[in-house]
Amino acid sequence: MPVKYEINVPATSANIGPGYDVLGLSLSLYLTVNVHIENDAPTDNDAANYNITILYEGENSDGLSLDPRKNLITDTAIYVLACNGFKQFPHPTTLRVNNNIPLGRGLGSSGAAVVAGVVLADIVGSLGMSQQRMLEYCLMIEHHPDNVAAALLGGFVANYVVDRNSSQAIRPAERLSDTERMQRGREEKAAAVNSAIAIPPENICQSVRLGCSPKIKAVAIIPQFELATSKARAVLPEKYAPNDVVFNLQRLAILTTALGSDTLNPWLIYGAMADKVHQPYRMHLIPGLPEILTTFNPDNTPGLLGICLSGAGPTILALAVSNFEEIATKIQSVFARQPNGGVVTEYKLLEIVGDGATCVQKS
Repeated sequence: MPVKYEINVPATSANIGPGYDVLGLSLSLYLTVNVHIENDAPTDNDAANYNITILYEGENSDGLSLDPRKNLITDTAIYVLACNGFKQFPHPTTLRVNNNIPLGRGLGSSGAAVVAGVVLADIVGSLGMSQQRMLEYCLMIEHHPDNVAAALLGGFVANYVVDRNSSQAIRPAERLSDTERMQRGREEKAAAVNSAIAIPPENICQSVRLGCSPKIKAVAIIPQFELATSKARAVLPEKYAPNDVVFNLQRLAILTTALGSDTLNPWLIYGAMADKVHQPYRMHLIPGLPEILTTFNPDNTPGLLGICLSGAGPTILALAVSNFEEIATKIQSVFARQPNGGVVTEYKLLEIVGDGATCVQKS
């Protein structure tokens, strides 16, 4: 019997200043995947296209592959299904993807695709995975939790990753629900048949939702050029001075409480969004970034709470409570006067959304 689902995954902003690979915010831009399934169970045949057709709609789809093994959404889903003993999607399955998250801009487009793929596998395989297990699958693809956890859980999220070789990564069996036990059984059977399958370790990441005032909105200034996360990570040092690490730890401790306060303190938040771990090393990758991070503050820009690089960039994220257009215009003016004709940008005013990834069955 044919069935339809709609998966929605929010954009995210990671790091939020001092929280490198720790903090993430979910934002009101979405990757939407409409799923049409003619039959209700995955198959074990060896169809070259895995029984799936991918169709893209919307402006942020240029260059995205329609090949199931090269498309991040479907390749993720194929991996999750394989770990649970399925070779194919139900025959036939069609995806209509509408992506409103700009690609390569530091707004979590790849993280959203990974989360969508895990959710897709969960519904077509009737896997019944918990959010925690979904997150563990996401980490096998994305490797760092800040974007995927915020996209999956929603809101303002903090994370830590457990060393896979640590005993802390082993979740006691008695804590599993009956559904989780069944799902683990499928994984064990699949691994026994194919030892090359990399089943995610259990309990390798812990996430918690933090308080975030509903007064806060996100002003996203999005330059019209892409910056690969791999390139932005490659410029970071292998070692840090202890004073720089302490600098970030101090501000991270304050920021995680200050953003959820009933009475927001602009200068406290502004100072707590400073960073010495990643932004200083990425200054040369984003024209105008040094000026943007040092020029605007709560005194000369009313309504502003703080400014940071969104994820790996190049998007600038300004948290604010008012005067959103003025804040955007000021930041855009810095980009516009950069050498060689300036940097073209667009501005989006985004909500910090409480819901993470959702999947609903459509009539």
